[in-house]
Order: sequence, then C-alpha cells, then structure tokens
Amino acid sequence: MEDYTWRVGGPQGGGIETAATLFAQALARGGWWVSARREYHSNIMGRHSYLDVRATRRPTRAFFERVDLLAALDAETLVRHLGEVKPGGVLVHDPEAARLPLSKLAMLDSAAYRRIAVALGGGDPLVQEALERYRDEGVHLVPLALEPLAREAGEAAGADAITARKTLNTVAVAASLALLGYPLELLEGALEAHFAAKPGVAELNRRVAAEVYARVEPLKEGHLEPVGSPGKRIYINGSHASAMGKVAAGLGFMSYYPITPATDEPFYLEAHPESGVLVVQVEDELAAVNMAIGASMAGARAALTTSGPGFALMTESLGFAGLTETPLVISLYQRGGPSTGLPTRTEQGDLRFALGAGHGDYPRAVLASESVADNFHDAALAMNLAQRFQLPVIHLTDKYLASQTRTLEPFDVAAIEPDPGVQAREAAGVFPRFSLNAEGGVSPRIPVGTPGAGYWITSDEHDEIGHITEDPELRDAMMEKRAAKMDALKEWLGADAMYRAWNPGADILVLGWGSTGGVALEAMTGLDLGYIQVRFLLPFPDLEELISGKKLVVLEYNQSGQFAHLLTQETGRKPEHLIVKYNGRPMTIEEVRAAFEAVLSGTAPQYMVLRGGV
Repeated sequence: MEDYTWRVGGPQGGGIETAATLFAQALARGGWWVSARREYHSNIMGRHSYLDVRATRRPTRAFFERVDLLAALDAETLVRHLGEVKPGGVLVHDPEAARLPLSKLAMLDSAAYRRIAVALGGGDPLVQEALERYRDEGVHLVPLALEPLAREAGEAAGADAITARKTLNTVAVAASLALLGYPLELLEGALEAHFAAKPGVAELNRRVAAEVYARVEPLKEGHLEPVGSPGKRIYINGSHASAMGKVAAGLGFMSYYPITPATDEPFYLEAHPESGVLVVQVEDELAAVNMAIGASMAGARAALTTSGPGFALMTESLGFAGLTETPLVISLYQRGGPSTGLPTRTEQGDLRFALGAGHGDYPRAVLASESVADNFHDAALAMNLAQRFQLPVIHLTDKYLASQTRTLEPFDVAAIEPDPGVQAREAAGVFPRFSLNAEGGVSPRIPVGTPGAGYWITSDEHDEIGHITEDPELRDAMMEKRAAKMDALKEWLGADAMYRAWNPGADILVLGWGSTGGVALEAMTGLDLGYIQVRFLLPFPDLEELISGKKLVVLEYNQSGQFAHLLTQETGRKPEHLIVKYNGRPMTIEEVRAAFEAVLSGTAPQYMVLRGGV
C-alpha cells in the first residue's frame, strides 16, 4: 500500500484531535510520512468536527476528499460523510445508531438536515438508510460500538466507568489499527510519548489499547504495515513552525490578543519559556500592535499574530510603524470573512487588505507561505527583512496551514542567521535617526533609551532627527527615502526568492499563492501544466517574460479573485481561467484535478467555483 487516508469524526470537544495525533504518530513510528488536517466548528462543544490523517511512502502536499477508512464516533459523522469513503474502503460505526431518524441527531443543523434527507430520498430517513447507501457504494461496514468497547476495555484494565469513557479516542485508534493489522507496539509507543507527562494515564491507555486489539479481528485484506525506520523526523503544525522560525531569527518579544486561529502560535511560545521570548497577552488588538512597536523601538526583535478582524483594528498603527521606520512582523492568519465570518475555516480573503492596510504610502513587504515548512522559513525571513529594511512585514498564512500537522525533516535552525540590521556604530547627543544620507533608504538606528543619545518620535512627517515638519522639500525627500526601501528589498531578495516555478515551459501555467500550492502540484501530476507559486505579493515579482504567450489559470481561496486582479495590475495579463473556493473548506486533490482537466479539455468556464467539503 502506497497511500492511505484515515478519517475520524465526532463532536467538537470529544477528543478526536487526540485520536488523530495518536493514529498519525503510530504510523510515523512505522516509517510512514504522515500529514493531518483538522476541520472543526467554531462552537466550543458538540458541533461536528473531523480530522484526516494521510500516510504515504513519500512526503505529500495535500489531501483527498475520499478516504480509505472512516471511524464515526457519532451518528452525525456517519450521515455527513456520505460518498466520502472510497469503494472498497471501511466504515466503522455504532450499530445502535442505525435505528435513529435523522431528526434525532440534535447537533445536525437544518441546512445539513435538508441536504442529507434529500440525498437519502426525502422525509425523515433513518440512519440505516445512510448505511445502506455506503454498502451500495462498495464500502465495507464494520459495526463496532466504540463507547461500550471503551467501557469494557477500560474496566478490564482496572478503570472506573467515568475514567474508561475518557479512553474513547484511544479505543477508536486502536480499533482502526487492529482492523488494519498494524502492530500494537507502535501504537503503544505513540501512547507512551503522548502521555509522557502522565505515566498513569499512559499505562491505562496502553492496557486499553491491548484489550481492544484482543477483541477486534483484523480485516481479511487491506492491511497497513510498517514501511521502515522513521529516522529523525519532527511532527509539527503550521502555527508551531512559524513560532520556531521567528525564534531562530532572534525573536525577543511577542504580543497578542486571543483570536482564532492565530493564538496557537503565542500559546506555543508561552508553553516553551526556554525559547527566551517574552510573550504578553494584552487587553485588545490596539495594545498588541502598539506594544510590539514599542518593544521594537527599544531594540527587541518584535512580532505579533492576528487574524482578519484583529488586523482590521491595527492598520493605523501599521502606518505608524511605516512612518517611524520600525521593524515589525505581523503574522496574519487568514480565515473566512468578512466580519466574524467563519472563525475556524480557511480563506485567502485578506490579500488586498494586507497590500493596502493603512492610509497613505509607506513601504511594507507582504509574503505568503505555501506549506508548514514554509511557515518556518518565511517567518524567519520576515523577521530578517523587517530588521534589515526597517519596515513592517506582513506574513500571510491561513487556518488550513495553521492546523495542518505533518512529519518533516528537522529544520536546519543553524542555517538561520538573525540579520543585525543597520545599527549606528556610535551615537551621542541628538541622533539623526531618519538620516537622508541612507543607502537603500535604510538609516542607521539606535534603540530608544540609548544612554547619552536620542531623537524625536512622532506620528507626523518629520525631519532627520524626528521633529515635525510640513516643509515640501523635506516631505518629498522623506517619502522618496522610505520608498527606496522597496527597490532595495527586491534587489536583496533576488528573483529566485520571490516565486517558484514547476514546468514553466508548459503552454498552460497555473498561478497560485499561499496554501494553494500543495494541492495544485499534487492535482496536476501527469497533466501537461506548469505551476508558478508567487511567494512575495509586495513587492511583486517580475513575471512578464515567464508568462508571455502562455494561457494562464489562477487558483485561490476567495470569491473575488484577489490575486487574479493583482496579477493583472502588475503584469497587464488577465488570466483565462479563475478557479476559486470560498466555503471555508480546503481544496481537495480530486476537485482541483477535475478543474484542471476541464481547462485542458477546453470545457472550463472562465470562472469556476469548487464546492467540496462538509
């Protein structure tokens, strides 16, 4: 077996994230490359959530819509994912759920109820009818009451009924792996590692897993075997990778106001004080950005994280950082908008906002990450760009990357060198912090509070020492000095850092940015297409020669085609096809490939909407 996807679904807060982690780590210990994606409701408890774990013999970039095994921890999972188990795949379900009518699934919202009821023939169908549909599609049904099994296995392991109920996630994983004939000892290793801080809990779950293996017969076919040694790999999500990249580049201060999904990054740093980063949770978004600016002025390498609604409140201060030439990194975790929108779903709807946030003209850099590994490297690069060119850097990522977890080769932290920036060699008295005699627009700086030296800081236009001015010649000189940073930054980066190209000689080129890269590259396997991943949105790379004479397709997560408009603005080329998705669910390999095949066959419309996902 080369490629296997396991899905576990259940109520939000029901432990399914732990289940996915255990499943992934058990497979990783057997040498599989694993990746996991999490789809969860913004409601704290009860609403439907699910996680996919994909195991392959090589690193992958994206996920399929259809899975090989679905472990349904409740009846809602069973009915929501109709049509999403491959023919020949496996459905693990509670047989008691079959007798329930759809109307008795308390957390099933009305829109989903109507859609599923119609799919099952109308009226108020029984869950049994969904099971029959799975069977008709060639899915192997495995009736297995996981909650009673958790109780029985827990009690056999010496736990009381309440404690035994808490092992449900372990039971779901153990039952799935037992069906697949996967070695118990690899799951035991994952349990010991996951519960290392609680040896008693680890031992209970190990004993429960052994009981489940003793009670569940392996399937006759479709077994999953270890494929080798895992070597030295890490298992990490996008939020944590971003935090590690910043630390590698010398991060000293991070402020934040809690907001989904950006908060996971500062939470991770708070849990690791050994990083040496001072992390401060503040009272609102204005305090978060202003505190980071103050820390940077005082000499700390500073950053903050936020999502769209929080970023909207920070724009005046972002302009202040631009005017005062203060290094600042903002990691903007995009989610479904506008307003509160879809707090726990993915989107790329903040591109135009990031490019133009704040009034007036001031230099800033905007770069977007394509993968979990990119989150590490781009966060480090953002820190160094901010320091070297003394400007705000907006690091665009999204919910999909934030909560995506995968095994990777360890990051080469030693290769990240914190850029010292342009520091004054000596300073005394009044210091020309905003000197016009500056190469590439970057003046030497000193930290606020430097003994015996100082300058003025104001939110108004100013002269070289910071005094307010409205002199027209000084205004022109200061605007042009700051603007010069963009050309200097672009030259320093070089074209190779601003975009990546795969098969650029193809007649049809797909262009994307951010997290669309992974699914695009997997979906175009074997197709006569090229792909351009644009990493820097500001400054924009020089693509005119590369795309000349080519048919262009843009792939992105928003309704209006924000990147497509930017491409036209920067190159004069309007793409022939725009493929978008904006329902908050990640693009899958199947739906993107179908869109690409339509383009190649000449049957694709100019504007295509992908609508997969639950």
